[in-house]
Amino acid sequence: MMERRDFVLGLSFLLSLLGTFFLPKLPQDQLYHLFADTRSCLGIANFGDVVSNLGFLIVGALGLFKLKNLYKAGKFQSLGKVSPYIIFFLSVAFVAPGSAYYHENPDNDRLFWDRLPMTVAFTSLFGAILIDRVTIFSTRKLAGKLITLLIFLGLASLIYWQQTESIGSGDLRPYILVQFYPLIALPLVCWMYPVARHTSAKYLVWMYVWYALAKFLEYFDAEVYDLLGNLISGHSLKHMAAAMAVYMVVLMLNDKRSIKRPNKKEPESSF
Repeated sequence: MMERRDFVLGLSFLLSLLGTFFLPKLPQDQLYHLFADTRSCLGIANFGDVVSNLGFLIVGALGLFKLKNLYKAGKFQSLGKVSPYIIFFLSVAFVAPGSAYYHENPDNDRLFWDRLPMTVAFTSLFGAILIDRVTIFSTRKLAGKLITLLIFLGLASLIYWQQTESIGSGDLRPYILVQFYPLIALPLVCWMYPVARHTSAKYLVWMYVWYALAKFLEYFDAEVYDLLGNLISGHSLKHMAAAMAVYMVVLMLNDKRSIKRPNKKEPESSF
């Protein structure tokens, strides 16, 4: 039976969806491809922005290694419970070559391959948190369908953007919804569904802090580059901060202080 909080969560998505499509079409700004640090090194163009993606490969591999140990230790009840996190960390690892490929020669075509693994990572992590906290998604059957649906919607939004750009009518609105709705919804989810087994709110807050820092560094790419004496750019540091946001997920899953789901019906939140 749908609870009031389930209805509120669904309504938040519906309102975000409607609000997104009330916006005018948003093509990709070509100034986005102009980064501050364009130096080459070892024959690699835009060396700083390319090599700084190594952090994603490291933290993605670390996450997969930790998951293997946690699964063997019995922290996850089934392969179905751990699979969203496997998809997440695997996608994060693939951000490294995808983003490096884009930054070596930035343009719209290459940007697709940068955003592809990021989109799968965003949607799979959001799905994992919903499965862990929202009771109606916790069953094996619905959990699998939820992850599949979220990843499909994420990829569809990205392909839609690519196709509209190819005909000169670029539209980022669906992609923006897929990327930013989880950031809006997760505080609401943590408030209304306080009981969790794997997704501690403490680590999610730190994930937000690092991600916010990453977006700040991205926006002030050139200013940070000048401030640091042309040593490293804001965008290169953005990659490192975003990798640290992922590392917060590694710490979250590795936290031995798991919150056990009660055997009885989950108590209502303060909402």
